[in-house]
Amino acid sequence: MHSLTVAEADGDERAVEAALRPRTLDEVVGQQRVRAQLGLVLEAARRRERAPDHVLLSGPPGLGKTTLAMIIAAEMTAPLRLTSGPAITHAGDLAAILSGMNEGDVLFVDEIHRMSRPAEEMLYLAMEDFRVDVVIGKGPGATAIPLEIPPFTLVGATTRAGLLPGPLRDRFGFTGHLEFYEPDELELIVRRSAGLLGVELTDDGASEIASRSRGTPRIANRLLRRVRDYAQVRADGVVTLDVAGKALDLYEVDESGLDRLDRAVLDVLCRRFGGGPVGISTLAVGVGEERETVEEVAEPFLVRQGLLARTPRGRVATPAAWLHLGLEVPSSQEPTLFED
Repeated sequence: MHSLTVAEADGDERAVEAALRPRTLDEVVGQQRVRAQLGLVLEAARRRERAPDHVLLSGPPGLGKTTLAMIIAAEMTAPLRLTSGPAITHAGDLAAILSGMNEGDVLFVDEIHRMSRPAEEMLYLAMEDFRVDVVIGKGPGATAIPLEIPPFTLVGATTRAGLLPGPLRDRFGFTGHLEFYEPDELELIVRRSAGLLGVELTDDGASEIASRSRGTPRIANRLLRRVRDYAQVRADGVVTLDVAGKALDLYEVDESGLDRLDRAVLDVLCRRFGGGPVGISTLAVGVGEERETVEEVAEPFLVRQGLLARTPRGRVATPAAWLHLGLEVPSSQEPTLFED
């Protein structure tokens, strides 16, 4: 089952997301700083009648990096070509994409940090000099033929900016980092999506969904759709505070946005290991999940909520974690455990 609070989108969800995406920078809720900076970059490019500088968007999944890439293309009235880092396994894959570009096109590369190294090196040249060297033949007889490509704008998206090599990062003219959303911003997003989906929503119903959405619009929209289902089947179709609360409780998303996995991690950490420190692999075995799932899905949110601390000796439950589970904070938990 695809967890309601996982920030990545699955295949079915992308189609629904497309209908809910903002179409212009003015329609985007939140991210004021990035919006203002990006608006300036695009307006300056329009006035110069040139392709905008390459743009790197970084930040956790579900915050709107793909949406902003689509908006950049729309604002520049340019075609958008989409691909992803894992799909570019050879330099030849990238050469095929670049050779088909027209002047002013926007190329969006999702998860750009996962591109192959040879493709990355080809991209340096394409971004800087707008050409690629296509190698014909193999071995000593191979020859590189330079192929000119028209000026284009690369929009790269990454959830792991630290994994990008310095030379690639330096070639982006503008870097925007997307932050998690505040509950009041998410409330506006939930209301907008409800209008587009034809969902009747009260103010406190919207507020309840927003408060459990982990600061992420994608999760807010997903929770809205599940609450809508509950309202239609078990209530009169109107999403009120009571309906939203009961629906999200049914789907095991609590008042703080923690889901079954998050609570299982805290439960194992506190009840079975006395609050830690515990290694991430041991913790994963304790909850019956893969290490990567615990490390990439549950842990970042628990750390951000102040419920879990990462220390050199392992993961440790904070006093807030014990309280969240309704347990008494043990006196043996010394502050030194929380020093990173």
